[in-house]
Formats: sequence, C-alpha cells, structure tokens
Amino acid sequence: MSGVYARQVARRISVLTATAALTVTGLLATAPAAQAAPPTPVSAATARTYLAALTVKAEGSSTGYSRDLFPHWITQSGACNTREVVLKRDGVNVVQDSSCAAVSGSWFSEYDGATWTAASDLDIDHVVALSEAWRSGANSWTTSKRQSFANDLTRPQLIAVTDNVNQAKGDLDPAEWMPSRTSYRCTYARMWVHVKYYWGLSVDSAEKSALQSVLNGC
Repeated sequence: MSGVYARQVARRISVLTATAALTVTGLLATAPAAQAAPPTPVSAATARTYLAALTVKAEGSSTGYSRDLFPHWITQSGACNTREVVLKRDGVNVVQDSSCAAVSGSWFSEYDGATWTAASDLDIDHVVALSEAWRSGANSWTTSKRQSFANDLTRPQLIAVTDNVNQAKGDLDPAEWMPSRTSYRCTYARMWVHVKYYWGLSVDSAEKSALQSVLNGC
C-alpha cells in the first residue's frame, strides 16, 4: 500500500512541476517587450505634487556657463559612452560595432514623430538643458555633480531625438518650447518636473504655469 501511495505522490509532484513550468513559459511568452524609451517619469499626479514643491524664482544668469562644466559623454562600460548607451536603449534592433558605435537600427523620435535608421540623424537631448540647469541652480554645484546630471541614465533626462529638433529646442524651457507632437507633451512635462525635482532645481513663474497647464490636462 505504501508503495502505491509513494507512486501516486511522485506522479502528483510530476504533474505539478509540469504545470508550473508551463505557467512560467506562458508568462515569459506574454511578457511585454523591452521599451525603447527613457526611464518612465513619475505620474501626472506626482508631477503636480513635485511641481508645487519646487522653488519658484527668476532664472539666474548664464554668466560663467560652459558645457565643459558638465562633462559628457562619459564612459559607462567598456567602450560605451553615455550617448551610445542611450542610442542602444532608445532604438530597436540596434547593432553596435566593437567600439560601441551604433551601425544600424531604427529610432522613433518622440518629439516630432520621425523615424530614423542612421544614428547620425539623432541627438541625445538633455530634457532639462545644461544651461537651463545652470540658471536654475547648477551653477553652485561641483563639477562632479554636474557630470552626474549630464549623464543621468536613471531619471528621464536623456532621450534620442531628431537632431535638428533638438537644436531648435536649444536651452528653452516648457514656457518657450514643447514637442510638436502634442500627444507626447504630457510625458515631456512629467519628465521635466521629475528631473528638476530630483536635482533640486528651481522653476520660473512662466515655466511653472506652462507645466501646470499641461499636467492638469494629463
């Protein structure tokens, strides 16, 4: 009797193990593909809370500003610098050569809706521009902190976009520039506030008003 019982238990364990394996396989099969995008910003509700907490004051001066005071693009691993890491992250089917340069792939520019297949057509935008950060408090930071800001892969501060769109944006804040692709403006405002809040940067009144308007419609 005990032998029969042992065989039944063994058979039951075998069935349970097989079922568990099928469940795991099913979960893997239905798991979403990796998102070719920057880190997800805080929700609109959280962004509104963050925005209310930011210091509001007139923008400071650009006196003394230089991009060299925000060292980038730094090496992240091996031969890969921050730009190449973002190109790999934000693209689809990106192939890199031995020096980590993206030699093929496809990139969708969230700001204007254009799709590119050459990395040379893309800039890596600092969502909060370096000079904007300088005028909002980064002028008092150490060079080490400014380097961390300029290469921040953890917050939604870096994104691969059409090069001439990035150049047209320049160092403008949301009161002066927003993505032409209106469906992305809510995400952009969330990104902007997330970055400014984390890094303790101030906003001016027009900037805050523009962000509030967008976030209230999210």
